[in-house]
Amino acid sequence: MKPFSFESIIAWQKAHQFTKMVYLVTKDFPEDERFGLTSQFRRAAVSIGANIAEGYKKLSKVDKLRFFNISQGSLAECMNYIILSRDIGYMDDSDYNILHKMAEEVARLLSAYSNGVINNNGITD
Repeated sequence: MKPFSFESIIAWQKAHQFTKMVYLVTKDFPEDERFGLTSQFRRAAVSIGANIAEGYKKLSKVDKLRFFNISQGSLAECMNYIILSRDIGYMDDSDYNILHKMAEEVARLLSAYSNGVINNNGITD
């Protein structure tokens, strides 16, 4: 891992783990959901980490926060898919609990990171 890279952001690391878990869980979704729920869920999950990475390189607070907010929106979208997937029987309670807990952790970390940028607590990159 590079010392001054988005990869050093704990929120990104946890988002990356969450995305990998989404891919593992959705591989067992019905084939007829390949271009539906599976695709939407995966795309939203990928967007979380991608927007953290992109926001990390933005120079202004406003730009950084815009991308972090997009990540938060994608995470909320994933939370919807987690609930829906469980409710329609595509996901068991174990996977639901794991993904739900992971999503909550990413949300907490992303919020803390965003607040750090807002308060400019030494975060300049």
